[in-house]
Amino acid sequence: MMRRLRLRVRDLNDPEVAEDVRTLERRAQSVDGQPPFNDQARLDARSGSRTFIAAIAPSDEDDSETMIGAAILGQGELEFTIDPEWRSYGYGDAAITALVGSAPPNLSAWAHGDHPAASALASRHGFDRVRTLLQLRMPLDGRIRSTAPRRSDVVITPFVPGHDEADWVALNALAFATHPEQGRLTIDDVLAREREPWFDAEDLLLARDDNGDLVGSIWLKVDGGVGEVYAVGVHPDHAGRGLGRTLMEAGLDRLERSGVETAALYVEADNERATRLYRSLGFADHTVDVQYRRRAR
Repeated sequence: MMRRLRLRVRDLNDPEVAEDVRTLERRAQSVDGQPPFNDQARLDARSGSRTFIAAIAPSDEDDSETMIGAAILGQGELEFTIDPEWRSYGYGDAAITALVGSAPPNLSAWAHGDHPAASALASRHGFDRVRTLLQLRMPLDGRIRSTAPRRSDVVITPFVPGHDEADWVALNALAFATHPEQGRLTIDDVLAREREPWFDAEDLLLARDDNGDLVGSIWLKVDGGVGEVYAVGVHPDHAGRGLGRTLMEAGLDRLERSGVETAALYVEADNERATRLYRSLGFADHTVDVQYRRRAR
């Protein structure tokens, strides 16, 4: 039987709260195959531009409380998870009911993993599937090495903190002008990522042309045995000229030198050009993220 459920706003900058959340994330990821919150949502919750909400189940026997789930809400988006141990008791339904009660009708919600339970929960609460994000993975020892020549008219060097932020943000805005999240990154967003434990300037490679102008980049995120191709950006003037493949090859070289066993990346399911490139390098389907949007009432 489901206990009572309480939702409480918590500060992710509080060390005790942060440790509880890390434990919750590890437990959810062990079952779901990927973390329940994306990097931007966590950073926004720490900065205060989104709200972190803990789902609490009070004990019926004493004054103790257990955090059984959590949500990050704000900027028109919701990310939410329930601890695997507490699933199938109705807590997800109860928490979503409370969370969306005062939310705008066009609220978006991410389900990290295309799980039937998440789909059913979304349907019951008036959310439609609107976007699909593929996660592709590749064991680096199964990498398909391209026979196509790499671009020789660009120089690829590591990012220099304190110097390259503005150039990278300007390139990123052009490369992802139509992307709903990536293209909106600011210098403050980059600086926040530079403070993350996983950040390594050597993992952000910049491609400059003969004039020294930034025309492309590949950002890698290494976490244990998995190296994520975090973002690949190509200036629109260089699209379709092989720079994306050259950057991918350089990034995969870097991951191999780092001792990473597996490369991973995310790509929009309808981005056929990028998907063809990644599959030609040896990437294959791993998991699926789904974005839902709440219907107008």
